[in-house]
Amino acid sequence: MKEIVPIPKAYSAAVQRSDTCEFARLLGMAVTAIEDGRVKVAMPAAGMRNAHGTTHGGAIFAVADHAFGIAANLEGVDEIAISANIRYFTVPAGETVEAVAHMISETARTSVYAVEVYSGERLVASFEGVGFKIGGTANRE
Repeated sequence: MKEIVPIPKAYSAAVQRSDTCEFARLLGMAVTAIEDGRVKVAMPAAGMRNAHGTTHGGAIFAVADHAFGIAANLEGVDEIAISANIRYFTVPAGETVEAVAHMISETARTSVYAVEVYSGERLVASFEGVGFKIGGTANRE
């Protein structure tokens, strides 16, 4: 797992809310960094194997979706996913997988995030999530 970078104080509430959710705890997911507009979430691969002995695609999707959710909710406007797509490129080879999420675009009511999932330096999957703002319109510059 990569070195954990201190989380900026402005984002601590959003990270705590996400890190304490039951699903994230069940899968061992944790935010490892928020920097340069990117949210990084790591998850151990142990216990996530499918019948072929590789990391289950659902586990890879889960960590990507979790990173997307955190990134979409950092600024204090509640967002929910209305669409998500994933492309798998290869199977993870390491002991952890890490998802890196960042915003691609946004409107007053929606946003689009790209998430790359890595195992070490290996790109495992690419995910795109569309969020819908349920907590009012954002005032972002």
